[in-house]
Amino acid sequence: MILSISSSAFEEGGKIPAKHTCEGQDISPALAWGEPPAGTQSFALIMDDPDAPGGVFTHWVLFNLPPISRNLPEGVPAQAQLPDGSFQGKNDFGKIGYGGPCPPPGRPHRYQFTLYALDQPLNLPAGASKKQVIQAMQGHILAQGRLTGTYQR
Repeated sequence: MILSISSSAFEEGGKIPAKHTCEGQDISPALAWGEPPAGTQSFALIMDDPDAPGGVFTHWVLFNLPPISRNLPEGVPAQAQLPDGSFQGKNDFGKIGYGGPCPPPGRPHRYQFTLYALDQPLNLPAGASKKQVIQAMQGHILAQGRLTGTYQR
């Protein structure tokens, strides 16, 4: 099943505003999504750059979002556990939380925000890696959706 995901900051395939990048405030964009399938017990979100020179670069790992969630506000704080009980993992900058686009100068890079509706919360600690989250989600994904933005320096 496809889960719709959007942002008020940019459209599908559009340019991510500088304030959400390393050249600006480096804060996460607001995201919103549609109604998940019945049985959804949590959400996970992974943002990555498939165009990074060294291979896919992970910018944000967020999991165990409550099943009643339908959005994330702009500027999610960079802390391991959020007030709603969800956890943030470690990005490829080696930090917890969101790390905005920061590509080398040149061609635009794509940044993919992939949201997963899961049939259970993940039994992982805050600070988990993208690899750990992907492994824990296996067999538990009910639906997913993707929003892609671009950025170049």
